Amino acid sequence: MEESYIKRIRSLVGDEFLILNATAVVIVNHNNEILLQKRSDNGYWGLPGGLLELNDSITKGAIREVKEETNLDIAIKRFIGVFVNPFMRWKEKDTAKVYSFAFLGEVIGGELRVNDSESTEMQYFSYENLPNIHSIDNIQVIQAYYNNQYNLVEGEKYDG
Repeated sequence: MEESYIKRIRSLVGDEFLILNATAVVIVNHNNEILLQKRSDNGYWGLPGGLLELNDSITKGAIREVKEETNLDIAIKRFIGVFVNPFMRWKEKDTAKVYSFAFLGEVIGGELRVNDSESTEMQYFSYENLPNIHSIDNIQVIQAYYNNQYNLVEGEKYDG
């Protein structure tokens, strides 16, 4: 297995503030509820997805991350937009500005299960009953999905 780009960068720059690219995928069930994972690193809920590796395209990275975290195979249905978390923190000093490319994904195979190294729980939630979401970009992705909006650039929405 190839060394993680993120781990390699961190080994070179330590805890310096970085700009990173990530994906977030909205997966809904037949009741239009969103699949969220309870993160093992901070105990908050978030969308499946994660940081892109050097050899990933954006969509392949999204598909890979969903598989790693949920064991589900997905097809990308549509692009929701680019969302920015200006200050993401994973550990005390591991921080970055994260540009998250968000998609709507459709389950085409696999069986939902928790990846213990990244999550403690997986659950579908209605918009009215969302738990505490771990990052501003994930909150914005969820809002854009339910409002049928496309986020094109920071702070600008397209209602198309």
